[in-house]
Amino acid sequence: MSADGLPPLREVIARHGLSARKELGQNFLLDLNLTGKIARAAGPLDGATMIEVGPGPGGLTRGLLANGARRVIAIERDRRCIAALEEIGAHYPGRLEIVEGDALKTEFAALAGANGDVRIAANLPYNIGTELLVRWIATQEWPPFWRSLTLMFQREVAERIVAAPGSGAYGRLGVLCGWRTEARILFEVPRQAFTPPPNVTSAVVRLEPRIAPLEAELKSMERVTQAAFGQRRKMLRQSLKSLGGEALLERAGIDPTRRAETLSVEEFVRLANLARDGAN
Repeated sequence: MSADGLPPLREVIARHGLSARKELGQNFLLDLNLTGKIARAAGPLDGATMIEVGPGPGGLTRGLLANGARRVIAIERDRRCIAALEEIGAHYPGRLEIVEGDALKTEFAALAGANGDVRIAANLPYNIGTELLVRWIATQEWPPFWRSLTLMFQREVAERIVAAPGSGAYGRLGVLCGWRTEARILFEVPRQAFTPPPNVTSAVVRLEPRIAPLEAELKSMERVTQAAFGQRRKMLRQSLKSLGGEALLERAGIDPTRRAETLSVEEFVRLANLARDGAN
């Protein structure tokens, strides 16, 4: 038995026949010391409601519960994993809620309910991780229902999330995350920690919402960043032509010969507000 009184994950996987499926973006973390480290990275968990996406055999689930989470809501699409998760639920009565379903079709705010301390922690399936993050960031309601996001991504995606202007990784994702959150990479996770090992190194990122981000309309921010980075090799006067081009940039006080990756979040907000006003 392991430190939490439950069987080792390799035994759980073998008993339930849980081979990771590539089409579901699955890579299982079997080191309970590591899953405990990820759980603790989400902050003191006493009294918290944690939402986890893609728990698989439940390594991180166990870490969250063992480290004091009052309630864990685990969303799992793979029916094969449900029995393993139910064993964890029996070990922690009344603290684990298992939701069998597709995270991309889940209303997370409704699932969280009226709980004040809601956080999301997950070893996200690689094939839906970025899409889920954008959904949690690009929401009309702000501040959002969640207090923090502690998420594992491919290192390349993690670098895009925290990227600063002027770096090769800076793009739409970095602008949106920088606008609405404070994001940082906490630590890397080597590929050998997974079963099966992916082809890339992973990294755990923690994001906390800015309570009062710079004022801008979400749709306008999305429209401006999409246009700017959709043709990132071109000068802004060309990539933003559909939104006003040089005239828009002159009103914003931005050199029209600059490129998207050189603009700060503040400058994108300025452009978004002017583009919105121009569309009205």
